[in-house]
Amino acid sequence: MKCLSSIIGNSQKLDGGAMFGHVPKALWSKWLTPDENNRITLATRALLIQENNQNILLETGIGAFFEPTMSERYGIEEKNHVLLDSLKKFNLSDSDIDIVILSHLHFDHAGGILSAWEENKEPTLLFPNAKFLVSKDGWERACNPHERDKASFVNKINERLKSSGRLVIIDDNHSKILSDDYSFFITQGHTKGLMHTVIKTQNGPIIFASDLIPGAPWVHLPVGMGYDRQAETLLDEKKELLEWALANNARLFFTHDKEIAMAYVAKDKSGKFTITKETNDFTRLRG
Repeated sequence: MKCLSSIIGNSQKLDGGAMFGHVPKALWSKWLTPDENNRITLATRALLIQENNQNILLETGIGAFFEPTMSERYGIEEKNHVLLDSLKKFNLSDSDIDIVILSHLHFDHAGGILSAWEENKEPTLLFPNAKFLVSKDGWERACNPHERDKASFVNKINERLKSSGRLVIIDDNHSKILSDDYSFFITQGHTKGLMHTVIKTQNGPIIFASDLIPGAPWVHLPVGMGYDRQAETLLDEKKELLEWALANNARLFFTHDKEIAMAYVAKDKSGKFTITKETNDFTRLRG
């Protein structure tokens, strides 16, 4: 029996126009209200799975490793490492995590593997007993980014992972480290090698949607981000995922949605994809 919990990390603020790509502000501002700098507040949510005396963490959020100037730029208001504080509510520390699955290595999804910023100190790698799972394409992209997305990757993250001796590169849809209840599929539209974990549960699969569908507004097929590397590829991949989720009674787990942690996929009368049976942040959900 699995026990699943959403784990809140540090929040961030990013430009609303960048987050909604070609969608006009007159429309997206009805979904999420921007601040005076046109930024919207985004969660960085992780998924904790506890089973068979093993603690598996899907992503670590943005963390608090940025120095103050960069933290202000990205709207990271909390000075503490919120993810670590959230784990304490489960009587866990980063030392208790056995496996960390990183969908990709953009800093707002992997930055939480680093310790919080301290003046005149380099951040250290947290999760000392964990294996870190990253897709082959995702790792190669992080180590050799394109100029277009170079700013989304942080060398310190790559360096700490490589030197840890605990980096596991995933080159297919399964890992020997995990049971058959876990599988992966890879998308390329947002970033090369974006790895989505699919978890079998008694109530149907859960799909870690990551930045393919960062939150409820992005379920609508035409809605993407300015950060996506290939908009048309992403749309096709998203359609395939949503059709599969609908056919298999699967739920999507959202990393960036401030209000909704998880939801089933549905279609309205016009055939537009939408969500139903939304779940807010949850603790110890049996599955």
